[in-house]
Amino acid sequence: MQPTPKMPGAPGGPLRTEHDLLGERSVPTTALYGIQTLRALENFPISGTSVGQFPTLVAALASVKEAAALANEELGLLDGKIARAIVGAAETLRRGEHADQFPVDMIQGGAGTSTNMNANEVIANLALESMGLERGNYPVVHPNNHVNLSQSTNDVYPTAVKLALHASISELQEAMAALARAFLQKGEEFGAFIKMGRTQLQDAVPMTLGQEFSAFAHTILEDVDRLGEAQKLILEINMGATAIGTGINAPVGYAESVRRHLSRVTGLTLITAPDLVEATADTGVFVQLSGVLKRCAVKLSKICNDLRLLSSGPRAGFGEINLPAMQPGSSIMPGRVNPVIPEVVNQVCFDIIGGDMTVTMAAEAGQLQLNVFEPVIAYRLLRGMSMMRNACEVLRTRCVAGITANPERMRKFVEHSIGIVTALVPVIGYEAATDIARDALQSGRGVYEIVLERGLMTRDELNQMLNPETMTKPMPR
Repeated sequence: MQPTPKMPGAPGGPLRTEHDLLGERSVPTTALYGIQTLRALENFPISGTSVGQFPTLVAALASVKEAAALANEELGLLDGKIARAIVGAAETLRRGEHADQFPVDMIQGGAGTSTNMNANEVIANLALESMGLERGNYPVVHPNNHVNLSQSTNDVYPTAVKLALHASISELQEAMAALARAFLQKGEEFGAFIKMGRTQLQDAVPMTLGQEFSAFAHTILEDVDRLGEAQKLILEINMGATAIGTGINAPVGYAESVRRHLSRVTGLTLITAPDLVEATADTGVFVQLSGVLKRCAVKLSKICNDLRLLSSGPRAGFGEINLPAMQPGSSIMPGRVNPVIPEVVNQVCFDIIGGDMTVTMAAEAGQLQLNVFEPVIAYRLLRGMSMMRNACEVLRTRCVAGITANPERMRKFVEHSIGIVTALVPVIGYEAATDIARDALQSGRGVYEIVLERGLMTRDELNQMLNPETMTKPMPR
C-alpha cells in the first residue's frame, strides 16, 4: 500500500477549521486547499501520483473555472468583483504556480469529484487572498457557490481532461516528429550502404540501410498524423451538461457562453456536444485516443526490437549497426555493453499497451448517465503520453543520434547470401533460380559462381543484375 500522502502546509503549524456534510476538520492555514481535498488525501493513498504532477491538467482545470466565472458574470449570476478574483486566481494556476496545492491522487473514487473540489478550494482561497481576506472565508468566495457555480464535476472533469490531453498530444507529436527527423537524417547518412533485407528472420533481398532507417521515420510520421486526427475529436466538450446532461442549475445560454469563453482562454476551437446527456455518459473519445497511443507504442517497440537485432553480437550476431555505449552492461561478463536505451523504450511501450486495456475496461464499465471511472482513464492516458514523449526524446538523443554502421560487414552478408538469386528471376526464370539456390545451399558456393559456371548469364550481365543500385529499386521498363 502507498503511504498516506503528505499534506502541503506547515506540519504542526496553525490550523483553520472547515466543515462539510460529514462534519468539521482542521486544515493547515498555509494550505490553499480545504476540507474535501483533505478527505481525498486520506481516502485515496493509491498511486502516489498527484494531480499536481500533471501541469497540463491543473492548467486545464483552471481554464475551465476561468471560463465558467466569465460566463456566470455575463449571465448575471456572479458578482463582477468575485468573478474577477476567480479569473485572477485561475490565471495564476495557468502560469504553473501552486502545483503543490493539488495533492489529490489521480486515481480516486467519485468520478473526479475530489479533483474538481481541489481546484474549487484552491481557486477560492487564492481569490480570497487577492481580495485581502484570509483563507477559508468562504461566505465571501465559496468553492461550491461561486467557483463551481453552474457546474458539476461531471462536465468540468471530462472537459479539463480533454484540454489536458490536447496539450499532451501536441507535446508528444513534437517529440515523435523530432525522432522521425533523426531517423531520416540517418537514412541519408546510410543511403549508400547495401545490406540484406530479411523476412521471417531469413535472408530476403538486398536493400540499403538508408531505406531501412527511412522506413522507421515514416512509420513514426504516420502516427503523428493519427494523433492529430484523434486530437480533433477531443475538441467536443460537455460544459453546461452539469450533473447528467440536462443542464440542471445552469441558466439558459450558459453552455454557449462558457464554450465561447473557454475557446478564448485556451485558444482552441471548442464545440459543445449536440447531445449533452450522451456526451456526459460516453467515453468513446478516450478509447479512440488510447487506441492511437497503443498503435504508437506497438510501432515504436517494433523499431526498438529491430535496433537491438541489427546491433546484436557484436561479433556473433548481425552486427550491422553500432548503438552508442551508454553504460557497462553486466555485473559478471567483462566488456559487455547492452542496448539499454531501446530496452527502456520497449518497457515504456509495454506499459502503454497494458494501459490501453485499462482504458478499455474502464470505459466499458460505465453505467447509465455517468462513467465514474474517468479518473483512471485520465491517469493512464496522461501518464502514457508523458512517458511516450520522454521515451522518444531519450531514444533520439541517447541512441539514434549516435548510431554508426558497419558497411563492410553488411556487404559481406549480401555477397554470401543466397537471397540475391531473387534478382535473377526476371532473366533466368523461377525454376532455374530455385535450382541455383539449392546448389548454393548444398555446396556452400556462391550464387555468382554457379550462374557463370552454368553459362546462364555473361559476367557483364550478372554484374549489372547484382549491382546494388539495381537490386534496391524497381526494374526499369
